[in-house]
Amino acid sequence: MLQVPTNRNLGNYAKCVHPIELKNQKLKQIKTEQLCSEEDRQDPQNIKQKPEAVKPEFDSSLCHMYVFPVPTLNCKRKDLKKVPGNIPPDIVKLDLSNNKIRQLRAKEFEDVSELKTLNLNSNGIAYIDPAAFSGLNNLEELDLSNNSLQNFEYGVLEDLYFLKILWLRENPWRCDYNIHYLFYWLKHHYDVHYNGLECKMPEEYKGWSVGKYVRSYYEECPKDKLPIYPETFDLDKDDEEWERHKEQSVQTVKKHGVIVTVIG
Repeated sequence: MLQVPTNRNLGNYAKCVHPIELKNQKLKQIKTEQLCSEEDRQDPQNIKQKPEAVKPEFDSSLCHMYVFPVPTLNCKRKDLKKVPGNIPPDIVKLDLSNNKIRQLRAKEFEDVSELKTLNLNSNGIAYIDPAAFSGLNNLEELDLSNNSLQNFEYGVLEDLYFLKILWLRENPWRCDYNIHYLFYWLKHHYDVHYNGLECKMPEEYKGWSVGKYVRSYYEECPKDKLPIYPETFDLDKDDEEWERHKEQSVQTVKKHGVIVTVIG
């Protein structure tokens, strides 16, 4: 058995040659239930075809479906407590805003790989499983604004290769070490436009941009102990105030003739 992460090209391009019943299928599409023991493979008589699990049809009465201008499923304000199952696989735009979806479980959207726009605004989401967006390789816009998110666990955004817009405003972002993953991901994916990444807690950092907080975090480290994230210290447009604050601190120290190490 070969375990293939969804965010690796091996899973996208490698195809099976043997056994015959799986020939030419992509590794990424193979389900573990389809695999059998080596003994079974040597004797084709032992292979039993499992009946394919029949999924219940998607209840279209929950949502409104549109075909023009792109296949769209509008599930806004439907009092949903979880992401509906069996969403049609050709849906390009999905609106789940203003529901009561408090968490996103692993592989919630793996069957809608054509999705380009996903709106999860105003749900009270407090937790996102690292594999929640697994398979959304074509997603371009993700709206997570007005939820209860404090940080992202490592891996949440790893499948979103073509993401262009990420809405983050109106979340109670907690500025501690757990916010660093989200900040660094956005730094490394500089072509992703985002907004609303502002510290809401703890009180001492309230109102700070997350970038300003991360810089202050590393200001306290000896330079030879810093992690290799040079871009962390690049100036953002909104961070000129932070630099002015540092300059004023240095000037105050010089004025009093005291030699100290200035932190923050």
